Amino acid sequence: MSPDEHVCLCFHVSKRKIVKFCQREKPKVASQISACLGAGTGCGWCVPFLKVLFEQCKRGEPDPDLPFSIEEYARRRQTYRDTGARPAEVPPPTEPNGTP
Repeated sequence: MSPDEHVCLCFHVSKRKIVKFCQREKPKVASQISACLGAGTGCGWCVPFLKVLFEQCKRGEPDPDLPFSIEEYARRRQTYRDTGARPAEVPPPTEPNGTP
């Protein structure tokens, strides 16, 4: 996922803003990322992904990232919105035909 792609699609918060927030503010828990333009406080879809970025930043990884193309991410969010099934963890990306 590129730095300028939105992780929080409700409030249009980019991966870059989230990572920079975590690096600058050093939140103690992932939920404090909500102070970054409300990330994670809308539909809830991005919360597991915010946690992944938070943990990567906490470990000092040089380039925190999510294992998805923006198209895959948006497709999964639409499925979430259609079904209401919350992602319990960050699932592995799937191939275009839907197989893992």
